[in-house]
Amino acid sequence: MNKQSIQKYFDKFKEKKTYPEQDSTEDIERKQQKIDPILENTIAIFKKIYSVPDNSDLKIHNFTINGLNKNAVLLFFSTISDIKMINEHIIEPLVSNKDSSKTIEDIISVQSMQAIDIIDEAVQGINGGNATLFVNGEKKAYLFGTSNFQSRSVEKAENETIVKGPKEAFNEKATTNISLVRKKIKNENLIVEETTISKRSHNELYLLYIKDLANDKLVKNIKKRVSSLDVDAIQNLSLLEQYIEERPISVFPSILYTERPDRAASFLEDGYIVLLMNNSPSCLILPATFWSFIHNPEDHYLRFIYGNFTRILRVFALFVTLFASAIYVSITNYHAEMVPTDLLFAIASTREKVPFPAFVEVLMMEIAFELIREAGLRVPTPIGPTIGIVGALILGQAAVQANVVSPIVVIVVALSGVSSFTVGDISMNFAVRMIRFLFIISAGLFGIYGMTATFTAGLFYMVSIKSFGVPYLAPMSPKYVSAKDTILRHLLNKEKIRPGYVKPKDIIKKSEE
Repeated sequence: MNKQSIQKYFDKFKEKKTYPEQDSTEDIERKQQKIDPILENTIAIFKKIYSVPDNSDLKIHNFTINGLNKNAVLLFFSTISDIKMINEHIIEPLVSNKDSSKTIEDIISVQSMQAIDIIDEAVQGINGGNATLFVNGEKKAYLFGTSNFQSRSVEKAENETIVKGPKEAFNEKATTNISLVRKKIKNENLIVEETTISKRSHNELYLLYIKDLANDKLVKNIKKRVSSLDVDAIQNLSLLEQYIEERPISVFPSILYTERPDRAASFLEDGYIVLLMNNSPSCLILPATFWSFIHNPEDHYLRFIYGNFTRILRVFALFVTLFASAIYVSITNYHAEMVPTDLLFAIASTREKVPFPAFVEVLMMEIAFELIREAGLRVPTPIGPTIGIVGALILGQAAVQANVVSPIVVIVVALSGVSSFTVGDISMNFAVRMIRFLFIISAGLFGIYGMTATFTAGLFYMVSIKSFGVPYLAPMSPKYVSAKDTILRHLLNKEKIRPGYVKPKDIIKKSEE
């Protein structure tokens, strides 16, 4: 193979490839047509679009409108439409009508009705669970809001559980989630904007913000980033998060994911933006800082002293899970003089028959703990607790008796693992667990000096992160005018300032003046 043919081979892969919509030109042109006043022609077009009779759940109901003496056809999907509503509020009034002077709008009384004249608009409505009425001789159709997608009822939060405070959580239906937010914020300035973010699945995204609080530049930035998406389908917020985040490969999350409507409402009232979608039992809060990931909704529901006590415990547990195993490795390998003599003898006696160095010993137990945690999550619920008990007790005890690991390593790893559960946000929890291994490796290679260098580099990296233009460590670094709700919170009657780093239009909380 000569050099020219090899160059052509590589050039073929360098060419920019485009993947156009796979619909035929005929299908696209068909959807862009105006609605034909001849009923038979219009229905024939829809039969071709929906592949009737192969598409079994599309219902085509033919009937005559009494009084008007016009033939009509009602199109809807039986699986996602409210059949009872269609029969009682659309078909029955039309069939029983006797007044020839009435229009369709006068005969039918439903919550949502819209006149359309483009076939594509009717297709989008039918795909959304709505019923569409076509009347012979009319150049328009009538779209009725009859969607009835199945979903769970409002249940308790599973991941963000609290003892004191509301228990309800979001479910997979966006309209239900919006109602849960509006129940908490009864304000005419709460805006719910709807947009479609995918070309084929036509997934709907709802953007919530309070008009007289949210910064206009922040709202425009988020809208621009969402509207620039060019994908076929985004089914839920977990996927959308990965499309719109600024640093997709960063270990630290930059978008807050919560399943609690009370938490979403509190962020909205501070000038943040909330995203909701169907198929997602949660919402995304933008922007997000590091402190919002380690806070818990219950911190403010508890009294001042109790709330700060739990926060101090959480921050302490965060340092334990990051540094406990790494400190043990660095001290036993490089800094034995830092340990009291009696304790050093106790550690040495437990490790006398262990064939592995401390670094390998800790790494083995940390990986085993992660395997047990993952197995407990993935197996069926009745077996999960059993897996945890068997793995943590029996396996650990057997490893100690077999002189594979020392007892003190089991204590250190267990303390580190249990402390990691205090970080409630799943994304931040993954970040902490991964960074823990980085500290263990740096401690095994360079001791305390390696840990210090890694910690300093981590701080520099966190300072460089921004979430939709907001510094990750704000308001601590850089400083902003705010309620200073970071490690400790203040008394509620003294939290009169909204977060300055999101640049709200009204930085003073009027209700607390």
